Amino acid sequence: MHKIQATAPPPVPASQSAGAAPKTLVVIPVYNHADTVAGVARRALDQGFPVLVLDDGSTDGSLDTVAGLPVARHRLPVNGGKGGAILAAARLARSWGYQAILTIDADGQHDPAEAGVLVEAASCSWPCIVIGARRMETDNVPRSSLFGRDFSNFWVRLECGRTLPDTQSGYRLYPVEFLQRSRFLSRRYTFEIEVLVRGSWAGLPVLSVPVSVYYPPGDQRVSHFHKFKDNLRLSCLHTFLVSRALLPWPQRRLFRDGDAAETMPSIFHPARYFKALSLEHSSPRELAAAVWVGIFLGALPIIPFGIAAIVYASHKLHLNKLASVGASNVCCAPFVPFLCVELGHYLIHGSFWTEFNRHTLLDQLHHRIWEWLLGSLLIGPLLGAAGGLVTYLLVRSFRRRREQSDPAAPSDLGKKAAAR
Repeated sequence: MHKIQATAPPPVPASQSAGAAPKTLVVIPVYNHADTVAGVARRALDQGFPVLVLDDGSTDGSLDTVAGLPVARHRLPVNGGKGGAILAAARLARSWGYQAILTIDADGQHDPAEAGVLVEAASCSWPCIVIGARRMETDNVPRSSLFGRDFSNFWVRLECGRTLPDTQSGYRLYPVEFLQRSRFLSRRYTFEIEVLVRGSWAGLPVLSVPVSVYYPPGDQRVSHFHKFKDNLRLSCLHTFLVSRALLPWPQRRLFRDGDAAETMPSIFHPARYFKALSLEHSSPRELAAAVWVGIFLGALPIIPFGIAAIVYASHKLHLNKLASVGASNVCCAPFVPFLCVELGHYLIHGSFWTEFNRHTLLDQLHHRIWEWLLGSLLIGPLLGAAGGLVTYLLVRSFRRRREQSDPAAPSDLGKKAAAR
C-alpha cells in the first residue's frame, strides 16, 4: 500500500448532513493533467462540494497547480492506476466522516456543475452506485470511445445482468463503505468495470443519470489508455468475471438488494417459471449471444444434461433462456453430432470416418465421443457465430420495421428502462 502525503481534510458541510443525501466528497484523481485539473477543481468548489485532489504519482507538477485553492491535496508517490487512487481516496473519505465519494476526471471531460444530479439520484436509493452516463451523440466523440462503451456495456450485461448505458464513464458516485469492504483485482483502467459488476453482485442498485461530455480537439487530448496493455487487461478481467458468474455458488452479498438483476422462480413451479422466461425482453445483440450459447452447448456431447446446462449457463449470463434452448435444436442428432465426429476423426487420424459397423459404433464408442468433443469445440463456436449473426440481423430488421409501422410502440430497451 502506498503511503499518502495528505493535507488537512475538508470539513463535512452541514448542508450535506441533512436528509437522505449522503455526505459526499468530490474526488479528482489526477495523473499528469497539470493544464486542466485546477479548472475542474474550481468548478467543483463553485457547486459547494468539498474537494479532494488525489495525485497518482504525477511527474508534471499537477498537484502544485491547485495549491492556492481550498481543496485537500494528497499525493501517492508511485503511479498505481486510477483504481488504486479511488480506493486510497475512499480510505481518506471514511476517516474524515464522508459516506460517498464522487469521482470526476481531471481532464475536463465532465462538467462539475452536474455533480448535484448524481447526489440527488443517490438520495433516492441510498446506498447505491450512480453513473453519469455521457451523452455521446456529438460529432467530435471518437469512434473508438463509442465502440469501447458499447463493448463494455455488453459484457457487463452478461456478468451481472444490468443494462447500463455507459459503463466506462468516470463520473460516478460510490458508497465509501462498499469500496472499503470489497476486494478488487484491478487497480488501473479496468477497475471502473470491475467495481460495477462487484457492486451489483454485492446487492447495490446501480443507477444512471445523463450528463454532458466534452471532448477537446484531438491534438489537445491527454489520454493514458494503452491500446495493447489495457485491452489485454480488459480481456483478462471479463474472462474472469464471466467465469465467476457461471460458478454455482453465490457471490458475497454486502447490501440488501433493492434492484435485483434477475430473480428466477423455482423450477418446481413450472407455470411461473415458464411465464418468467416468456416475459424476458432482450436486445438483438443479447438474443444473438443467447443463440450462440445454445448452439455451442448443444453441439457438445452432453446429451443427457444438454438442456439443463443451456438453461443454467443462460441464466448465469443473464441471457434469454428460451432463445438459447430453441437454438440448441439446430444441433439435433444425427446431423451436427455426425459432422463433429467426422471433423474430430479427421483431426486425430488425418482421414474421415467411413467404416460404419457394430465395432466402430459400439465397441469404439469412447473413441467416437472423444472425436465428437474435439470436433464440437470447432464446429460449435463457428455454427453458433453464424446462428447469432443471422439472429441479430433478423431481429434488428424486424424491430426496425415494427417501429416504422408503429412509431408509438416502445422498443424492448424502452420497456427495460421503464421497468427500472
